[in-house]
Amino acid sequence: MKRHLYYLLSPKLRLVTRRLYFLPLDTYECLTGKRPANTPPRGMVFVGYGDYNEQGKRFAEYFVKLGGLQQHHRVLDVGCGIGRMAVPLVDFTGTKGSYEGFDIVKKGIVWCQKHISAKHPNFRFMHVGLHNELYNTNDRQQAKNFVFPYEDAEFDFVFLTSVFTHLMPPDTAQYIAEISRVLKPGGTCFCTFFLLNTESKALLANGSSFMKFDFDHGNYRLHSQKVETANVAYKEEYILSLLAKNNMQLKSLHYGQWSARKEYFDYQDILVAQKSLISPESS
Repeated sequence: MKRHLYYLLSPKLRLVTRRLYFLPLDTYECLTGKRPANTPPRGMVFVGYGDYNEQGKRFAEYFVKLGGLQQHHRVLDVGCGIGRMAVPLVDFTGTKGSYEGFDIVKKGIVWCQKHISAKHPNFRFMHVGLHNELYNTNDRQQAKNFVFPYEDAEFDFVFLTSVFTHLMPPDTAQYIAEISRVLKPGGTCFCTFFLLNTESKALLANGSSFMKFDFDHGNYRLHSQKVETANVAYKEEYILSLLAKNNMQLKSLHYGQWSARKEYFDYQDILVAQKSLISPESS
């Protein structure tokens, strides 16, 4: 019910509501100095649930163990939010590698530039004004037409945490094409989804899943018809076909708890893919 009411608010009111909700605790942590270093106030964190620092550290470990991230890599964080994944990567990367991140919510980028880039110039953040029903309705530019502002074959590692869960199919197709373009041959993409396959669809059908995707549109299902990008689930075979179309191969899949599986890895499904070393034109 709280999630439903939250989605009824405009993107701006959602941010204001969160700030007000956490204001007492944020004020207390500010006055007592109990807020951890390099951590934004709770009311400013607009991405995901759970502990900001613990989630960031956990995913940084996943990047290394599942995705093969190395210290010298050039990294792209698509939908970097308010730096939840960037903060732990600062210590891991040091000065050996470099990081680029972009997001559609400007206040997150401003915080990252002030608190991360100012101390670590090899970590750069960019605001991109794209329309999204959940996060940003002020800008009209569509994600389905967005070209990442980076060169071809520039990155060793690209990751997206809970980004495809808020994109419609044309946007997802464009992002996967752009990820392939900016990845070096042999480079890795680490991303999370709500994936629909035989098991997860059965759990949805019997009401076991923690999430509801009642609105079926073929290759994808929606949590809400009023805010389409609130949560989007995709057919697994559809996503795999998009990867193959863009010269990327599946390396591993780690299914999540969201569908109430008895065995799971994290909350969302984690997909790791690799760009082929050979271009389609060469084969």
